Amino acid sequence: MDALRGFALLGILTVNITYMASAYHGTGLEDPGLGGPLSEGVRWLVAVLFETKFFLLFSFLFGYSFTLQLDSAERRGARFAPRFLRRLTGLFVIGVIHAVVLFPGDILTLYAVLGLILLALRRIQPRTAVRTAVALLAVTAVGYALLALAVAHAGGSGTIPASTASAAAQATEALRGGPASVIRAHLQELPDVAALLLFFQAPSVLAAFLLGLAAGRRGALADTDRHRRLLRRLQWVGFTAGLLGGIVYAHASLKHAESAHQLYAMGLDVITAPLLAAAYAATVLRLVRGRCGQAVVTALAPAGRMSLTNYLGQSLLCALLFTGFGAALVGRVPPIGVAAIALTLFAAQAVASRWWLRHHAYGPLEWLLRAWTTLSTPPWRLRSETRSPQP
Repeated sequence: MDALRGFALLGILTVNITYMASAYHGTGLEDPGLGGPLSEGVRWLVAVLFETKFFLLFSFLFGYSFTLQLDSAERRGARFAPRFLRRLTGLFVIGVIHAVVLFPGDILTLYAVLGLILLALRRIQPRTAVRTAVALLAVTAVGYALLALAVAHAGGSGTIPASTASAAAQATEALRGGPASVIRAHLQELPDVAALLLFFQAPSVLAAFLLGLAAGRRGALADTDRHRRLLRRLQWVGFTAGLLGGIVYAHASLKHAESAHQLYAMGLDVITAPLLAAAYAATVLRLVRGRCGQAVVTALAPAGRMSLTNYLGQSLLCALLFTGFGAALVGRVPPIGVAAIALTLFAAQAVASRWWLRHHAYGPLEWLLRAWTTLSTPPWRLRSETRSPQP
């Protein structure tokens, strides 16, 4: 699970950094001065392979971990609901601070809100959870198709308004300003981000929660050797359908933004993105069980075990690079450079996480959230006899 979570963290960074590096990203417009074939190719790769996929994998693991926490509480005879509610409250507070100060595209607040639904459905049967998740994705996809029909019937031209370019240029200048200017820019962006989270990400996140809950009830990750055939099928179906859906989604997002075609593509992506995310997960799990398994775990698991600290650390470092909190490089680094920064940052986090966990039981923010959740003081440092290079 830690290796999967670390892999998901890399994917999330690869997507989030593109929004922090350019205020034009997601508008369908190219950032002035950052065009060219190479930049276009990188944008396509990120849109096809990364966008809308990795938050699903992270959400699945949230649902899976939920079952482990619930089982642990029941074995100890502890009251689970109050502790989990405190955990959700802590995530919400951290998420609000993160969204206002560092990155408006925060997902922790969404997890905190949808976690309430997960808590209410904690006794749901695995089969019912899977059916509910599939129905939720299907209804969401149909909703996008109906909305696309309405836009097409209304005669939507798909032409991006001139105000969009003006707003992106103003946002770029604001993000290059001082800390107060950056925070104001984030606050202005929050309503649009909240709408995106509510109407696009929330149904998919909840569906992934339920699929993770069902998998956790079955102990699917406890012994993946029992599911080799299923993992191979997930790879074949996921990479085939998922990549085709990703290409359609990328084409619509990059070439036909603000159009009915983009809405159709988003509806298709609601169905195909989970398949590609599942194929990614199956690939990592097979690698973990293969000849290079120990190397994969060593590379990814420490970062995954400190996912909250690393997730917020990514935003902090990117804010120092791209906004007026630091170097103010927003709109000044081409996509290939942004991708290189993402890979370098994650590699540094992987090394730092491995070193930290040699001496500490939890990451800094994991320790803080656990202390609030349990209303106790968890151990800060590992005893010398329990230190190990492996999490």
